[in-house]
Amino acid sequence: MYYAQIRKYDTANGPGIRSSLFVSGCTHTCKGCFNEAYKDFRYGQPWTKQVEDDFIDMIKSEEIKGVTILGGEPMDQLHDDDLLTFVKRVKTEVGKRIWIYSGYTYEQLLQHDKRRNILSFCDVLVDGLFIFAQKDLRLRFRGSRNQRIIDIGRSFETGDVQLWVGYE
Repeated sequence: MYYAQIRKYDTANGPGIRSSLFVSGCTHTCKGCFNEAYKDFRYGQPWTKQVEDDFIDMIKSEEIKGVTILGGEPMDQLHDDDLLTFVKRVKTEVGKRIWIYSGYTYEQLLQHDKRRNILSFCDVLVDGLFIFAQKDLRLRFRGSRNQRIIDIGRSFETGDVQLWVGYE
């Protein structure tokens, strides 16, 4: 896996102060994509054990409320286990809440074993392609009206999509 950028302090992609990982690589072709360069799977820097260790150490700070993973397309990171290993470590070693953004819908992610496994370690999913015609700058934590903010744990428990209610 390659990554395009790491933001130690991010307040735009989830509640509170978060650390964000922007992965490289995306197979979607969303008109108006705001990270067009990140679509290349080799853009940026290689994700290494040292980069991962440094990220884990960084998020141990009490001021960091959680982690956000976006890109690119996190759920296109299927050629290795880097993202899966990372989300497992965040949960088991640090216990921070994980938000993940994907152009795939929740329902599509559940149909793919590896994507579902990655999702199982995350807490909130912002799903759906960015649709330029539905762009709305007033939306919180998403770019277009079709996108949903989903509480993954509650959705797994009930078997139905449960939207995030804004408490963290």
